[in-house]
Amino acid sequence: MKETATIESQSVASAYKSYSDAERTSLLALRELIFAAAESIDGVGPLEETLKWGQPSYLTSETGSGSTIRVAPIRNSTTYDYGMFFICSTNLVESFKALFGDTFAYEGNRALVFANGEAIPLAELKECIAMALTYHLT
Repeated sequence: MKETATIESQSVASAYKSYSDAERTSLLALRELIFAAAESIDGVGPLEETLKWGQPSYLTSETGSGSTIRVAPIRNSTTYDYGMFFICSTNLVESFKALFGDTFAYEGNRALVFANGEAIPLAELKECIAMALTYHLT
């Protein structure tokens, strides 16, 4: 996978720096996958990387093709360490469950959640990301 550009937003860079090494490594891997997915889909355009609710967030501001994706550590959980969050008023997580069942762990209708060191099904996750980045095109 091609390495993603440097984080341009100082506030986003600071958010990543505030995480533990394990969290930062995991979340930056999700970031790489989000950018790779966006680059491979016609009509998505460049992503805007910003903070929403204090969390690194990825938006298709230029094209409006998709729904916001956030990545963040999960606090107060003994099972999961970090997640990829989606707007809970969308049907994205419901669609992921229908397509992938127990391939992922879910947090309600808002997130895919992961444990540090866990193998992530990358092809399936990239498909979930693609669905979010093209949410408004379907």
